[in-house]
Amino acid sequence: MRVPLLLSLGFCILTCTPLVADDWPQWMGPTRDGEYRETGLVESFPDGNAKIRWRTPIAGGYAGPAVAEGRVYVFDYQRSEGDPVNNPGQRATLKGRERLLCLDQQSGEVLWEHSYDCPYSISYPAGPRCTPTVDQGRVYILGSEGDLRCLDAKTGKLQWSKNFQTDYGAEVPMWGFAAHPLVEGEQLICMVGGDGQTVVSFDKQSGRELWKSLSASAVGYCPPAVIEAGGTRQLIVWHADALASLNPRDGQPYWEVPLQPDYAMAIARPQQSGNLLYASGIGNVAVMLRLKSDSPAVEEEVWSGGAPRRAVYSANSTPIFYQGVIYGSDCAVGKLIAVDAKTGERLWETFEGTRAGETRRISHGTAFVTHLAGSDRYLLFSELGDLILARLTAEEYQELSRAHVIEPTGDAFGRPVVWSHPAYAGRTAFVRNDKEVVAVSLDAKDYEP
Repeated sequence: MRVPLLLSLGFCILTCTPLVADDWPQWMGPTRDGEYRETGLVESFPDGNAKIRWRTPIAGGYAGPAVAEGRVYVFDYQRSEGDPVNNPGQRATLKGRERLLCLDQQSGEVLWEHSYDCPYSISYPAGPRCTPTVDQGRVYILGSEGDLRCLDAKTGKLQWSKNFQTDYGAEVPMWGFAAHPLVEGEQLICMVGGDGQTVVSFDKQSGRELWKSLSASAVGYCPPAVIEAGGTRQLIVWHADALASLNPRDGQPYWEVPLQPDYAMAIARPQQSGNLLYASGIGNVAVMLRLKSDSPAVEEEVWSGGAPRRAVYSANSTPIFYQGVIYGSDCAVGKLIAVDAKTGERLWETFEGTRAGETRRISHGTAFVTHLAGSDRYLLFSELGDLILARLTAEEYQELSRAHVIEPTGDAFGRPVVWSHPAYAGRTAFVRNDKEVVAVSLDAKDYEP
């Protein structure tokens, strides 16, 4: 007898108190771990149909929505001149405005907007890459050309701003600035780039620089993250040359491991499980590290990548590392792949999670994976715009239900895609493409006969 998803998500402890639902105030959720903590979720979409709460028109971009305190924040680009070029080796020249929209979570109504002129000179120039980050009444945005802005979350009033090009002389990466800023206590930590300033910490209230650290050949695209390991809080960054750990208070290095993906494409955030840390990227680059338990240091390299059929080489979507298995999209073959964390052995692989119906390799085939806390269930958002309920285990991919919820309006390698991480809050999935943001009900009550 299959345990209903509703019951598997709620873990009763004597009083049977349900899990407390979170907002989704930044990329990959409130703690950036890709976990969705909510009860009362739908078990299947009847006849493959999902209930749409609302749709709101927007412009282009890859930045996922953020949801906090009854508001949805969506970052886009209103192009006015120029032709977009989705060529990995060519920058497009465009004119337009980057814009942050604040919407009512229940209705999708636009409450306010903030925009500014922003000429583009990047490849794949649909719009911003970085999901807004909402924290203590402020919302932080980082645009493709390096515009860092802090706004009042309720009114949209500008609090402070920086520009990585003019303030730091930073070079705009080929695919734009893409590392989602990280709030750490009173700091806002960003990947900037340049000699001695690959990582820069700002006072989150004033924008004042607090510290800067590291040099690298290129800044890469990977978001910074904080982990607890070795009895120490560590800031993990991955730039074009190495995976590094810093003291988040002052930026002083703890350790560094060389790790060089092709084309400086350090993208997917390294994932931790216990004392293991996994990182991977384009060019069959991957490493599983064991961290020391008594100090901020690396104990050993457990295994590394290099072989086409070993590990999962993630790029534009971050994998989930859960109970000894890594689940992620492989940038070389385009499948959803499960990997044994102990050995690097591939356990299974399928196109069903990324691009159902495919039979041959597709470059950067993508599924955004979110774990439903306390269960073996997952929400997948495929590059075709399908929202999928699935059970993922070391043994198999088991699809439970799927619904097509949005059109793939982007282009990659000659195929239509939607490459944007959803937000999940209030028993609702918030997904976007280059034309609209859509609120999809995940509430079991909405699907009762």
